[in-house]
Amino acid sequence: MEATLKWLDWAKQIQGIAQTGLAYTKDVYDKERYEQLRALSLEIMGQYTDVESSKLLDLFAGEYGYATPKVDIRGVVIQDDRILLVREKEEGEWSLPGGWADLLLSPSEIAVKEVREESGYEVKTLRLLAVLDNHKHNPPAPYHAYKLFIHCEITGGKAQEGVETSGVAFFGKNELPRLSQSRNTEEQIKLMFDLLKNPQRIPVFD
Repeated sequence: MEATLKWLDWAKQIQGIAQTGLAYTKDVYDKERYEQLRALSLEIMGQYTDVESSKLLDLFAGEYGYATPKVDIRGVVIQDDRILLVREKEEGEWSLPGGWADLLLSPSEIAVKEVREESGYEVKTLRLLAVLDNHKHNPPAPYHAYKLFIHCEITGGKAQEGVETSGVAFFGKNELPRLSQSRNTEEQIKLMFDLLKNPQRIPVFD
């Protein structure tokens, strides 16, 4: 990793130590020190990014318990050699329908829900295609996440924008629009095309 990005790893490590420490300490003085570490990690992030402090707190330091990666689930729908993408209202860029994993729902249930809410299509899940670490495959982010890509098949519904989306369309492998890189990269989208050409290939991971 470039030296200029080392601060991001350091900030995430400090946050992880603080979060785990707060989960297990019973000492009031240790708790205060871990709170100070958490505040320091936020200060570092705020110094080097343009993200609002309230959003940093939600995404980066708003969780409790043992520090583990977040889980992001993406539904992969391909018809006639074209892949389903939705345009995100937040920045106007395109992504596979999906989002953070919800409590009490399985990965398949989340994929079905996200595709329906963001694109209007009803789908059924077929198989897991890939589990990728955003730390290795996406631009630097304030949080560490594992991305699950799940192959889905349309069973009903129709193209319809959702609360968080402003467009729904299918794109060929070599005609992709401007992508939301934090959600999915061009390399990842093209990997989905390649994986679906070979149904016998085992899921890609790491």
